[in-house]
Amino acid sequence: MRTIFAVIAVLVLFAVSVTSASTHGPRIKVKNGTSTNWSGYAAVLGSLTNPVNNVVTDVKGTWTVQSVNCTGVTANTYSSAWVGIDGYTSNSVEQLGTEHDCINGQPRYYAWYEMYPKGSYKVALSVQPGDVMNGEVKYANGQFTLTLNSARGAFKTTQRANRADRSSAEWIMEAPWSGGVLPLANFGTMPFTSSTATINGVTKTVSGFTNDQINMVTSDGTTIKALTSPLASDGASFSEQWQHN
Repeated sequence: MRTIFAVIAVLVLFAVSVTSASTHGPRIKVKNGTSTNWSGYAAVLGSLTNPVNNVVTDVKGTWTVQSVNCTGVTANTYSSAWVGIDGYTSNSVEQLGTEHDCINGQPRYYAWYEMYPKGSYKVALSVQPGDVMNGEVKYANGQFTLTLNSARGAFKTTQRANRADRSSAEWIMEAPWSGGVLPLANFGTMPFTSSTATINGVTKTVSGFTNDQINMVTSDGTTIKALTSPLASDGASFSEQWQHN
């Protein structure tokens, strides 16, 4: 009996150790083109206000991790780069990405995945500035396969969602949530490339679908926190530029 309790205790401690305190939730909309927690691009089939459900089956993207600037930062700040499905007009998000935070004045980097509204989980994949990250979220046969790889290694997990509209694909910089939208870390300029999605059985770049170019703003909408560039001529590349925490 003592052995059983000891094993349970170890498993609980392990679960706590890999769960992130912050979450990466759906878009908090100010209006089309702005959000208090997202910047980047969302792609849909149909209109931005009423996209078609059950059509997104794959999203891919590549980004290069930048050095987070913690100089003079007195409070903790946070930033996340990810690719995923849902969250633009729905209440779930199936996603994975990298974290770039300033904690007690020091930079912190790690990889994570999340099946929101379930919690966010750190994964055993080393992340450092300069790493080129390739992310993919794929849906098939009632489950999602989330893959993240770089020159340092690879991570893959298969998950199920209690409910997933599969109505949007995203390539996003985010200010995570913990009791509110957290202060945005100065991630500099984060480039995204090779941004593609498969929607309704057709694979295209972001520009091939109805898409929303989203800037992250303060809650009153007056100050830009992260600025999204227009899509490059390939329709799949853009950059995110930090403006304000």
